[in-house]
Amino acid sequence: MKRFRAFAVYGLLSVVLAACDPKEDPTPEPVYPDPTLAALTAPKGLPPLPAAFDTVNVEMLDLGRHLFYDPILSGDSTQSCASCHRQEHGFSDPNRFSKGISGAEGVRQSMALINLVYSQHFMWDGRHASLESQAGEPVENPIEMNITWDEALQRLNRHPQYPDRFGKAFGTHTATRERATAAIAQFVRTLISGKSKFDLAQQNGSGVFFTEEELRGKEVFNTEVGNCYHCHGGVLATNNNFGNNGLDAVGDFFGFADKGLGNFTKDANDNGMFRIPTLRNIEMTAPYMHDGRFATLEEVINHYSEGIQSSPTLHPIIGAESPGGVHMNEADKAALLAFLKTFTDTSFLNNPNYASPF
Repeated sequence: MKRFRAFAVYGLLSVVLAACDPKEDPTPEPVYPDPTLAALTAPKGLPPLPAAFDTVNVEMLDLGRHLFYDPILSGDSTQSCASCHRQEHGFSDPNRFSKGISGAEGVRQSMALINLVYSQHFMWDGRHASLESQAGEPVENPIEMNITWDEALQRLNRHPQYPDRFGKAFGTHTATRERATAAIAQFVRTLISGKSKFDLAQQNGSGVFFTEEELRGKEVFNTEVGNCYHCHGGVLATNNNFGNNGLDAVGDFFGFADKGLGNFTKDANDNGMFRIPTLRNIEMTAPYMHDGRFATLEEVINHYSEGIQSSPTLHPIIGAESPGGVHMNEADKAALLAFLKTFTDTSFLNNPNYASPF
């Protein structure tokens, strides 16, 4: 009787092992060719791209574009990255606060995704050091897409097309968080804007010229009259740093409603500081500031002219201005506004390579 039981157990184990033998898998993973590599170059006038990002995996880029626009990565399959980062608005959100799948609003304005290939810190408070890290957060955020990565990956791996897309991009058809976020990050790094009137007017032979008002606005921008150039000078129109630009008056280091960078570093000297965004396509990325408090560029200009509030971490350049701001006259305000609109890059806003593939 004991021999029969041992034989039965051994026979059952053999059947189980045979079923698990990968040699018996009726649908083995296909062999994928090496991915296609292509050079990524910056438009004339912009700095050379960082060496780590001047070559793209074409299949990974295509995968990232699909994932960016596909609501498959949200809990109820209604929201994608593009829901809060719309191309026609410079890949920002025209709403002050974006709504997630449950209808709940966040507490910050969605930043524009422009020329981030040159950045090393992401989000208003800089809490992510890479686009790969940043791309993974909204998926699980309960206010945004509200789905676990495990469930999202199950969807991707069961999908009729995504396993093949992952295979072409990575050589294996299995979707992982690391592969998905790498693909999204690669797509976002290609969102490069450098063909605005601002760019063309400074290139010999372009046939594009600033108007007299725009030239005056450029002077206002680049001198102490407007004092914009310290943080937004150069062709990137940002120094990619952090600063407190006098939005709120507080009596101590700890009185900020949103501590910004200080939330991440836990250093009181960073409280009230936020990433300085690019001014490229600024005409299209309203509302403005980390909390979207300004609906128009006119309101932004008025803030820097006479609305600066004092606080312990106020940017020293801004703090050195006359109390309240630089106090521009109305003509200079109008000229500055005209100049800021020269950063609008219609080729970027309408580039079919950046649009939804669906």
